[in-house]
This record gives sequence, structure tokens and C-alpha cells, in this order.
Amino acid sequence: MTVKEALCVLPQYILPQHSLSVLLSKLTHSENPAVKKLFIEQIIKHYGVDMSEALQQDLSQFTSFNDFFTRELKPGARRWPDALGAVACPADGAVSQAGAITDGTIFQAKGKSFTATALLGGCSERAAPFQNGQFTTIYLAPKDYHRLHMPITGTLKEMVHVPGRLFSVNTVTTANVPGLFARNERVCCLFDTAVGPMALVLVGAIFVSSIETVWHGVVTPPTIRSVRQWSYGSDAPTLTIGAEMGRFNMGSTIIVLFGKDAVQWQDGFSAGKTVRLGEQIGRLL
Repeated sequence: MTVKEALCVLPQYILPQHSLSVLLSKLTHSENPAVKKLFIEQIIKHYGVDMSEALQQDLSQFTSFNDFFTRELKPGARRWPDALGAVACPADGAVSQAGAITDGTIFQAKGKSFTATALLGGCSERAAPFQNGQFTTIYLAPKDYHRLHMPITGTLKEMVHVPGRLFSVNTVTTANVPGLFARNERVCCLFDTAVGPMALVLVGAIFVSSIETVWHGVVTPPTIRSVRQWSYGSDAPTLTIGAEMGRFNMGSTIIVLFGKDAVQWQDGFSAGKTVRLGEQIGRLL
């Protein structure tokens, strides 16, 4: 770890991560015209947000900064693959990693890894279907669209809210905090699909004020001390490829898990690649 990296990473261990996130949540949900205007204009200017894709382009019509941040896209702003058996990208962002889950272990960065069991709340039975499967980790930057969509069609079976820290998920922190994605607070959504189990893991981060899903609404907050779990039976929703499944109120990371011999990633789908919601990133086997 360089001195510059240390100055970025080490203070995060002692920061009151959840308290800071709660404070930012109050600011980003403020409907005060001056507050929301300042936040929105600065983010657009600093990150180069492309508002031409947004359904609502009149900034004054957003009720808060968070309303702007989770803005809806215009119809047709993203295209979904027509190819039979295509796997679509679930989010705008950049690929942090993609590859094989080797003996239950998922690569993070720079020699750091974590287990599927730890990621999915410490339950080995929940993680077993993903043994020697495939994964991808996609990071959403502040300029990106922050709704998450289904990469393939699936029927929801279980949702798990796992408590944890709120480290940043930027490149520097990911490279230097061991087991980062299995340490941060997260919401794990497990689906049955045509090729077996699929997990979509929505990872929280510092200043991510909440995570929500379309079937449940806001999952976090509240901050919790133990794992919460919901099972879905005969009333389980089936979401088709491209359907919205959740959103981040402020940005973070989504991790997608498939089982063995379920999918193959596209050539060139690897760390550092910029991706857009809906583009084909793989195919079903």
C-alpha cells in the first residue's frame, strides 16, 4: 500500500461509517430547493452526467437530490440483447472483476479474495450451488444510472440482508481492504433460472443511504446487527430479463453469481471494461 493509498483507506477503519451515511441521507433526501439544486448541479458538472438519457430533464422537477440520482431513463435509452440465451448487463458501470468461482472463492483484487459463503451471509448451504461457477463484480460510479435490472429471467426464492461495514468500493479501497465485499452491508437476492440458481448481491458502501428492491421496497436502512432473511414460495415474483429489480440510493456495486456450467462471459468482458445496462455480457450454456 502506497502512502497515498494509506491516506485514502486507513481512515475508513475509524470513521463512523453508518452515522456519516445517515447524515448524507438526510441531505440527499432534502426537498429544500437550494440544497437539492446545489447537489444536482455539482454532480452533473463534476462527473459529466448525461442528462439527455433521462426521462425527466427539468432539474427543478426532481423532488430531492436522491430523486435525481435514481432517475428513470427514457424508453429506448438502453437496448436488450435479442440473441437466444443472452446474459445482459444488470447495470451501467465498470467491471471490477469477472471470472470463475474457484473452490468457493471469489477474486477481489491484488491477491485478495473472499468466499461465496461469506458473501451470502455465512450460510454454506446457500453458497453451495455456486461452487466452481462464474461471477462478475460491477462498480457503479456517481455519473451512472443507479437502477439495477435482471440479466436473465428468474423467479425470486430468497432475499438476505447481511449487516456489515460501509467501506468505499472505489478502486483504491477494493485493492487494499481484505474481503471488502463480504464485509460491507449487502442485500443478497437469490433466483431460480433456466440454468439453475443466480444471485444478485447489492453491496452497500459509505454514503449509500439505502438499498431497495421492487418487490420489498427499502431494505436498508435500518442498520441491523444480525442477518435478516425472507423466503418466497408460491407468491414469488418472476422478473423477466431487463426488468428493474432494485436500486441504490447513492452508488455502489452489484455482484452476479451463477453456478457451474451455467454461463460463459463474452470475450473481453474483464476487469476495467466500461459496460452499459442491457448490453450482452455472456451467454447461457
